[in-house]
Amino acid sequence: RSKFSFLLHQRCQTPFVLGCGRASFSSSNPKICVVGSGPAGFYTAQHLLKARQDVEVDIYERLPVPFGLVRFGVAPDHPEVKNVINTFTQTASHARCNFYGNVNVGKDVSIDELRRAYHAIVLSYGAEGNRSMGVPGENLPGVYSAKDFVGWYNGLPSCRELTPDLSCDTAVILGQGNVALDVARILLAPTKMLKSTDITQPALDALAQSRVRRVLIVGRRGPLQIACTIKELREMVNLPDCRPEMVAADFEGVSEALKDVPRPRKRLTELMLKTALETPGEKEQERRSKASRSWGFRFFRSPVEVLASGGRAAGIRLAVNRLEGSGDGAQAVLTGEVEDVPCGLVISSIGYRSLPIDESVPFDSRRAVIPNSMGRVQQAAGLYCSGWVKTGPTGVIATTMNNSFDTARSLLEDMDSGALDVSSTRPGSQSISALLAERGVKAVTFSGWEKIDDVETRRGEVSGKPREKLLTVQEMLQVARS
Repeated sequence: RSKFSFLLHQRCQTPFVLGCGRASFSSSNPKICVVGSGPAGFYTAQHLLKARQDVEVDIYERLPVPFGLVRFGVAPDHPEVKNVINTFTQTASHARCNFYGNVNVGKDVSIDELRRAYHAIVLSYGAEGNRSMGVPGENLPGVYSAKDFVGWYNGLPSCRELTPDLSCDTAVILGQGNVALDVARILLAPTKMLKSTDITQPALDALAQSRVRRVLIVGRRGPLQIACTIKELREMVNLPDCRPEMVAADFEGVSEALKDVPRPRKRLTELMLKTALETPGEKEQERRSKASRSWGFRFFRSPVEVLASGGRAAGIRLAVNRLEGSGDGAQAVLTGEVEDVPCGLVISSIGYRSLPIDESVPFDSRRAVIPNSMGRVQQAAGLYCSGWVKTGPTGVIATTMNNSFDTARSLLEDMDSGALDVSSTRPGSQSISALLAERGVKAVTFSGWEKIDDVETRRGEVSGKPREKLLTVQEMLQVARS
């Protein structure tokens, strides 16, 4: 790493940029700007760099550190999912790629300024907003979005001061996707399981003191429509010191419907049925009887109101639903019944939401995406998008990889056909660096990130963790400047 940083330093041509930028290959090369350094941004850059030997790619990121939701979204006890960072590091280290962190596009520099500097812009900035529940009481103390809760235990600087109150017995999570199960698992896992992960120390300390012993994971539809995958379900089923707590009636008729569902859904449902309905073997019976914590799915329920006591969340009122139709297309319809569930912690995991970045960029506020056709932003030549801002917040990292490759292919097709004119010379980062310098914005390049990475890794070694993350932008910048 030190050798790489030294070589990078030798090539530095932009003294104000922290960690040093790299000289452009050629002033006449096609210059592409990618906004956002999560999986969508890196996969788009990777495909562009591999496909053409003349393309130069600059990646701009709001935070001083790269990798987006791989760093701040993936559960700390899923280190294998974070291995994609190795691929992204290779891309960032490519001679025709530069990373500029600590640059807030839309604020520090406008999209129009980027369009004048680059031949094309790819917007890959993800979904940093929350979908609202739209019910009374959702802003009470004790109610959190899953995005913020995950950001808290994963060290997202904006969530550092969340300090959730974990003094209650029961938590209710609204939503049944993988993020909801991640949150449930982190709330209920023995802290000794988490001590060797990159979970932040403040979160680990809070979880060690947590009194949460029961987590209900609520969905508006039924077992055949649940959004999680089998891996996450199996982790819940096998969670130490924890037993499942299901409602048998929720699974009526499910076995009969299994013959018509695809194999992944069938395996997932079979595991749910086994967990909910089958009498466990002696060993599993004993394990469950000794468990001090429990978790369970609650199906056919929608939030109506968060109930308050003493100015904070004390329960949630749920509408009871029935399904119309079948399979993925089944619709939840209100029955008119409601039920109240006492709880002191409510976590809404009903989806992330992209936000508009700049008034010059078209944005569909209803769908919360940039309107596009195969990644080409509608009515905006030279603008492209990839990842969640293109599709909405769906799928896993592999899904994002494929949709980012599709966007890169669209861009390359436009270059080949002449629909994207790359014949004129563009200054790229040279002019943007000058603008940022005038505005007092000091970018962090990839070698600056490597300094942060090195400090975090060494801090983690002390306590047997892969890393101990720096938790504020200020700390990150101090290390990058060192």
